[in-house]
Amino acid sequence: MKRVVFAIVAILTVSFVVAQQSHNKAVIGFYNVENLFDTIDDPNKNDEQFLPNGDYRWDSERYNTKLENLSKVIELMASLDGGLVVLGVSEIENEQVMLDLAATPRLQPYHFSVCHHESPDRRGVDVAFFYDASRFKILSTRAFPTIVPGNPDFITRDQWLMTGVLDGVDTLDIVVNHWPSKSGGEKRSLPGRMAAGALGRSIADSVLNSRPNAKFIYMGDLNDNPTSKCILAEMDTKTKPDNLAPTDLYNPMWKIFRDGIGSYAYRDSWEMLDNIIISAGLVNAAPDTYRFRSANIFRKDFMFTKTGSYMDYPYRSFAGGNYQGGYSDHLPVYIVLTR
Repeated sequence: MKRVVFAIVAILTVSFVVAQQSHNKAVIGFYNVENLFDTIDDPNKNDEQFLPNGDYRWDSERYNTKLENLSKVIELMASLDGGLVVLGVSEIENEQVMLDLAATPRLQPYHFSVCHHESPDRRGVDVAFFYDASRFKILSTRAFPTIVPGNPDFITRDQWLMTGVLDGVDTLDIVVNHWPSKSGGEKRSLPGRMAAGALGRSIADSVLNSRPNAKFIYMGDLNDNPTSKCILAEMDTKTKPDNLAPTDLYNPMWKIFRDGIGSYAYRDSWEMLDNIIISAGLVNAAPDTYRFRSANIFRKDFMFTKTGSYMDYPYRSFAGGNYQGGYSDHLPVYIVLTR
């Protein structure tokens, strides 16, 4: 009898240790999935191009190919050491396309939950999160609209804040967003991104002032490089993790971009439009809690165009208005947290 009890205790102890070890890492990522629209006409969305009779001939076959391609990328991200706990996503039409993506054969085993926000964007695209509900418990969500001074008619995607608890250990405040584009030129479009950067800093300050050393993550397609004044000045980001004050924000993507690597290719050069910015609380974390370990761009050979004028660019769905049948014009980015 004693041997049986001892064996049971030993098994439970080993199981507990294995479970603890499996939750010593976590991957947090972001992916601009390039216009994930369904095939159904929504009168409240500018989705005319993405209909079966639209310019892009967006039918069920093309939609399902897009879902399959994206699911292949996200499945590989989910298999990274530590597991994909949260994935911020941009350029989606609605919550249903996220649910359709989660239900694909590749992603169904991961049981991703969806945290979506309907934005007032003129193009009709939103931001959202996939998250592993077995590891991340949502406490609250809140949307923040971007307001450009002197331009009351300006409309873009809201910045979407999700607060939750990771593995019962750490509270994370995560913002996903998609800053205004450079459509119309750098000078004309700059006020929109400056306003977005100022809003991002304001959200960070509200979190960090209410909870000193809070673990804050700001992710998205910022349509700007880490060296831009919208990020460096408006968000007041630091380029090195050393000597950070409690309310400082650190952008690990700055070093990646400095080394000549990017997430988006334009005119034969790489740009780092997709950023994940973190607070000092993740860099200087207390023992036995999650801390920042590394930042990366997720890239696999199949995610790049092999021939033609776009060779070595990310293999996208459309190029020059022509259907390519690829994945996205952006590469995903991610950070690894350890404890």
